[in-house]
Order: sequence, then C-alpha cells, then structure tokens
Amino acid sequence: MKVYEEEDYLMISGIQHFAFCRRQWALIHIEQQWAENVRTFEGELMHERAHDGELTEKRKDVIISRGMPVYSRTMGAAGTCDIVVFHRVKEGISLFKYEGNFEIYPIEYKRGRPKETDADLLQLAAQAMCLEEMLSCSIQRGALFYGETKRRLEIDFTERLRKQVQDTFAEMHKYYEARYTPKVKWTKACNACSLKELCLPQLGRQKSVSRYIAEHVNEKGEG
Repeated sequence: MKVYEEEDYLMISGIQHFAFCRRQWALIHIEQQWAENVRTFEGELMHERAHDGELTEKRKDVIISRGMPVYSRTMGAAGTCDIVVFHRVKEGISLFKYEGNFEIYPIEYKRGRPKETDADLLQLAAQAMCLEEMLSCSIQRGALFYGETKRRLEIDFTERLRKQVQDTFAEMHKYYEARYTPKVKWTKACNACSLKELCLPQLGRQKSVSRYIAEHVNEKGEG
C-alpha cells in the first residue's frame, strides 16, 4: 500500500471539485486560479459559522468538535471537518481526557440543496475515512446539512462509496503529479461555475478550425 508524505497531500475539499468537473479542480488546485461568485461566498460564510465559537463543546454524553483537522497517509489527503460529533456509547473508542467510549459522527455543511451527483457524499466519506485512519475506528454514517433546505441528509458509508473515494483520490494524484489540466468540455453545469470567466467553457462549444475548414471544403466540393 502506497503511503504519501505530508507535502504530497491533496485537499479533501478538492474531491467535490474533481467530481463536479476535473478541469475546474485542475484550474484551482494545479494552476492556482480562483474566482468568487455568490455561491462560493455564501458557502464560505456557512463554513465560517460552522467553525464559529469554541473548538470543542461538551453537552452531557456528547462532545462537539468544530474545525477539526484530519488527514490520511494512505489516500494522501488532508483537510478540515466542519463538525465532528462524539456520542458516548457502551462500545466505541476512548478519547484523551474524557471518560467512557464514543462513536464518531461527522457533519459537513453545504450552502444549497442536495446535488444530483455524488460530489458532497465523496467529501463527507473522505473525511470519515481520514478520521478512521487517525483514530483507529470504524464510522458507519455521517450527515450533510444543507443551508437552503435547513435539513440534514444522513449518509451511509458503504463499501461502494469508500472505493469511489479511494479511486477518485488516486486519479487526482495522477493529474496533480502530471500537472495535467483537462481541455474545455462544455456542459449545462458550466453556467453555475465560479471559474466560468477563467475557463471560457463557451470555447468548447465552438467548432475547431480543422472541422470548420473540412466542412467548407465539402460544401465547395458538393457545389
């Protein structure tokens, strides 16, 4: 099993960019380009609120950790969990300075509503897998909280989802090591992308010069 050094870690949050659009991820994480729009601003504001206040809070049999740094040497990933809830249970892991055993429940905050893709699920599962590696434990589920619906969506960390996370990070590392930025490929999702003006996805809808010339040559031949 390959083990990554800390300097080679990729951002956990990048997995949602990669799942949404590989070119977007490369522009942000390889070429270091970024642009703000209303969606990204509101998303950052929500995460600031999630991290606001004391880093750790205790309520009876529950411990709430905000802004908890996590990492995985096997996936080569690192990032921050919005909220990690530790519930006291009969069987679980022990925590330094706390009596009893605990099970772990990560919660990730999102600005909008549930997506049609697995992008958010991959990010949450990646956080859970980092926690498992760090704390030598097993985490069965977590939750995504969406600001637009004001509801939690509970996610089961299935074997299929875990494998998808591992495969995605492996592909991300290949792109990063090769410094490869995919070419433009326009989709409807481009309209909502914060990098639209930098990426210029409309170019992907235009005909290539070679295709343009070939079509005109054929038209003249038919005439």
